[in-house]
Amino acid sequence: MRSTKLFDKFEKLASIAVDVMLSVLVIVVLVAMAVSIYDIFYHVLAMNSMNELYYVIEEIATWFILLEIFLMLLRYVKEGHHVPVRYLVLIGITAVSRKLLLEHGEGLEALFLALAILVLVLDLILLERVRAFHGHNPKEK
Repeated sequence: MRSTKLFDKFEKLASIAVDVMLSVLVIVVLVAMAVSIYDIFYHVLAMNSMNELYYVIEEIATWFILLEIFLMLLRYVKEGHHVPVRYLVLIGITAVSRKLLLEHGEGLEALFLALAILVLVLDLILLERVRAFHGHNPKEK
């Protein structure tokens, strides 16, 4: 009985520590997003070469990854310390898309990256079908 109370106290303390660390992480991600937006506008206003354009595209793609991470962290806190796999897959799709757009490799590499995106999208479709099969309403949130 005593060990159960001790474990409950430890679990509560660990939950508070995780919430504090997540709050700090959310603030760090928001600051990184703000810096990224500043860099985007600065380079758009001072654009005078193709290198500036490539930098802006890279920053925009990175910003979308940060946005997905921010939304995942908010969802994690909102849903009681549970990360939906869908958010991790969306971050993966965004990251692979960024790599495909920014690194102009050989044709075979681009094909593999496109196949990776296709597999991740099929994974999302499968997750939604499994969720619907188990009686969850996919449009509830």
